[in-house]
Amino acid sequence: MNVRCVLHVVSVLMLVVAAAMATAVLASWGWGDPLFIRLQILRATGVAAALGALLYVLTRGPMSLSRKDGFGIVAFGWLAAGLIGSLPYLFTFAIPGPVDAIFETISGFTTTGATILPDIEALPRGILYWRSLTQWLGGMGVLLVVVAILPILGVGGMQIYRAEMPGPQKDRLTPRIGTTAKLLYGVYLLLTVMQTVLLMVAGMSFFDALNHTFCTVSTGGFSPYNSSIAAFDSSWVHTIIIVFMLLAGINFSLHFRFLKGDFRSYFRSDETKFYLGLVFFTAIAIVLTSPLDGGTGVGFLDSLFQVTSIMTTTGFATADFDLWPLFSKAIIFALLFSGGCAGSTAGGLKIVRSLVLLKEVFRQLRLFIQPQAVLKVRLDKFPVPAAIVSGITAFMFCYLLLITAFTLIMTFYFPDFASASSAAISCLGNVGPGFSSVGPTQNYAAVAGSGKLILAFCMLLGRLELFTVLVLFTPSLWKR
Repeated sequence: MNVRCVLHVVSVLMLVVAAAMATAVLASWGWGDPLFIRLQILRATGVAAALGALLYVLTRGPMSLSRKDGFGIVAFGWLAAGLIGSLPYLFTFAIPGPVDAIFETISGFTTTGATILPDIEALPRGILYWRSLTQWLGGMGVLLVVVAILPILGVGGMQIYRAEMPGPQKDRLTPRIGTTAKLLYGVYLLLTVMQTVLLMVAGMSFFDALNHTFCTVSTGGFSPYNSSIAAFDSSWVHTIIIVFMLLAGINFSLHFRFLKGDFRSYFRSDETKFYLGLVFFTAIAIVLTSPLDGGTGVGFLDSLFQVTSIMTTTGFATADFDLWPLFSKAIIFALLFSGGCAGSTAGGLKIVRSLVLLKEVFRQLRLFIQPQAVLKVRLDKFPVPAAIVSGITAFMFCYLLLITAFTLIMTFYFPDFASASSAAISCLGNVGPGFSSVGPTQNYAAVAGSGKLILAFCMLLGRLELFTVLVLFTPSLWKR
């Protein structure tokens, strides 16, 4: 691994984060925060920019990135973003402890949405804006910004794109990877503007609309209110957020093709059809079965909202699903594993992996009956290469193994198994809320510092698709 080149690109990322942090200074000023808060956010921005500029100057030189360098840039880049992104919290004393500040920041950039804040509404508006902005930046991937500007530095960005973009396959919209990154961000910006306008039309203030949009299109789930979306008793607000959570959970390349006039792009995607079908089927199942399970019944809008929120790994809440009947809770627990589509801003396993493995199970059953048959797993009418099926199988096994390991570790930090297991699954899947002591109306404040660092590591593992981080622990990566 070329350490100098890796650190040079990381320094560019740090400067991008510092530039984004500067908008929090303007937000703090515009929304009338006390002078102390404005100055401390400005001070944090200056320190972040100075650190990034110093590292940039120290690592200048000829650039050539390999696949190994891509893994290093992604892993260390996200870690650097988490560290310098915590400065506004620390300097303003919004979160005085460094471990808590780093946990909140990594939760933001990885779009997990797990929080340690007991009273979110007490924070200054500039800090709330920065908290939401970390999720918006992390949603499409801070590193996609770097990929978009790397051609200016004379460096190809394919190695970073390959390591950072979620999902088993990378969909390049154009031959030039920098152009692909810009197109994806164009779609992302369009969804952001559309949702912000619609939420304001539905009655939200600009501050609320912007913050909730940042955390919807990124499938992040932070909210400037303690009760999340339940703070808004409006079916229009809830419906708008459902629609945009669903859109954010779909492969962004399909949105681009739709905007280019390919109106049937969604209907040709097996993954998208399976994803939407699963959302509505599980929502209806909760509504129909909740009275039979001893409950008082769950409304369809609440059911659809929570299913969409958990499945897209957003983590917003309009109801406390921890109080729902057991069968409904079991469905929500199962959805913690699912995730959205590959190429979306959602975390989790990704629907395409589950779909491919389900097709492989049926293929094996048919081969058990007809051993001589020549059968292939097909996705969108095209055969899926055996190497991809094998890779997905390995990923799923590794994912379940890590969930088991982290659940066992979390039993030392939580009083019950439901909390320990759901915290591990939720953080690894970048969902946010879990059950019991980390349910939708609770937070992670009571977890010991070492436990928070372990969960933050889980968030990074999940956001970077496991192997990008785990490969750094293999000796062969560091050999010449």
